[in-house]
Amino acid sequence: MNKLHYALLSAVTLCGVGLYSSCTNETNTQNVKKQTVFTTIGNPYLPLWEHIPDGEPYVFDDPDNPGKKRVYIYGSHDSRITDYCGRELVVWSASVDSLTKWRYDGEIFSVTKNALGEPYEQGNVLFAPDVALKIDSNGEKTYYLYPNNQEGGRQGMVAKSKRPDGPFEVCNWSKENPDSTVGVLRFDPAVFVDDDGKVYGYWGFGNSMAAELDPETMATVKPGTKIVEDMVSGWKQDGVFRFFEASSIRKIKDKYVFIYSRWTKDGDFSMPETNYTLAYAYSDFPLGPYTFGGTIIDGRGRETSLEGKPIATGNPSGNTHGSICEINNQWYVFYHRQNGLNEFSRQAMVAPITVNVEEGKGGKVMISEGEYNSEGFSINGLDPLELHPAGIACWYTGSKPAVHEWPNNVFYGPYVEAAYGTNTNFQEPYAVKNNINPVVHNTDGSILGYKYFNFSSFNGKKNIKLILELIPQGIDGEIEVFVDRPWESQGGKKVGELQIKNSMSQTSTQMTVDVSDLKDFSGKHALFFIIKSATKDKSICSFETLQFLTD
Repeated sequence: MNKLHYALLSAVTLCGVGLYSSCTNETNTQNVKKQTVFTTIGNPYLPLWEHIPDGEPYVFDDPDNPGKKRVYIYGSHDSRITDYCGRELVVWSASVDSLTKWRYDGEIFSVTKNALGEPYEQGNVLFAPDVALKIDSNGEKTYYLYPNNQEGGRQGMVAKSKRPDGPFEVCNWSKENPDSTVGVLRFDPAVFVDDDGKVYGYWGFGNSMAAELDPETMATVKPGTKIVEDMVSGWKQDGVFRFFEASSIRKIKDKYVFIYSRWTKDGDFSMPETNYTLAYAYSDFPLGPYTFGGTIIDGRGRETSLEGKPIATGNPSGNTHGSICEINNQWYVFYHRQNGLNEFSRQAMVAPITVNVEEGKGGKVMISEGEYNSEGFSINGLDPLELHPAGIACWYTGSKPAVHEWPNNVFYGPYVEAAYGTNTNFQEPYAVKNNINPVVHNTDGSILGYKYFNFSSFNGKKNIKLILELIPQGIDGEIEVFVDRPWESQGGKKVGELQIKNSMSQTSTQMTVDVSDLKDFSGKHALFFIIKSATKDKSICSFETLQFLTD
């Protein structure tokens, strides 16, 4: 398969600077070998140079290893950089037995020519896709891809393949017009093949639409049936659902679960309105009626401030899209986060959840709300002795709240800078040089946080060091290190501090913080950095990586 190379690559500076044994003395160094590969990325769970929003997760048979299963992520591809999505779809997958190591399976679909093979001037833009598996009476599997083509006349496009990793070929070209396809599905399609072989499709932007599809075409409405309009209430209609976009469908036991992006009301959760949440509804029947279930994930990283008020600790708003999937008896919600200063460099995220179903007519579906975190699939907490990219931060707040001005965000403190690795991304997907999403704009009053590390390996250790790779920026300041919460009044504990001097070289620099008090901690804990400086609104440094060491 052809591998996509981005047009724009961010410059990543990784200087071979010695390890500082003192927080304030730049000349006292030790010879420490720098790690060149990340063992575990965290969350986002894909390499940080990759940008796969709208991810639909499915566990399918591994076509190359009979009896084995893999998780496949089908999403759009933020490769255009200055606008949503891209002109190609790619897929990543991981063994169900190794969820922290993902494999790039290549480009699976693009639309560069019509039914006659005549080339288009450029490929069609493809938004959030979905995939459905159909198994015939002989047990033969066909995977149907719904690429969410944004080109007029081709919005209902369907493609198929015998493999979950493609390549996929269009299968519903119009017989009358070689530039059009035949099908009812439109924006953000979701398709589901039920146990009885019936096929259902869901779509919509602002209004929720659904229909039973013809299993022969997998694209058109089944003869004798009608489209269901407003299956759940839209965001501008009366009703609690407030559907905006991002249709996704799952069947769990005897219940149909509809996952979607919900536009909250101003004041929901005591916060401003946003479409940065995924919600769910459930029914005894695939086309409803549906009962509202609740929120599955809030991409804002909803938390509690020092004053006890709800705050956004991630990006203040944006869009999100995803679904839920059970892997090895653990349920997860898959979604995406905004990254950088706009909505065009989104990254794939995951969080563990619980799902409980009351079987029988009228039974409830109860899904817990996932937590915006840094650990990803390391649900027992990240290993602190591994090197980690700073860009997996899940809490970044400033002296005042960030503001969303579509499609941009304005930050008054830290944010994760968008980055695209180097020209060796595909050869070295987990190389440190390709996975630096620096956390920048660390000004006075900023808080930077990570959920969670597992500190059990520190039990009984007397000499524990935190190694931070930073770029000082010519401003005097201090970094305080807290565990559990960023404030003592909420149970946080200060375990170390680091002085940043304006005389320090403004290059990538490793610095050491003594955090030996962590010997008293065990299990999962959040880690926070509090930024202090007499110089307001000026960043004292940017963060690149972090790692703990013990004797």
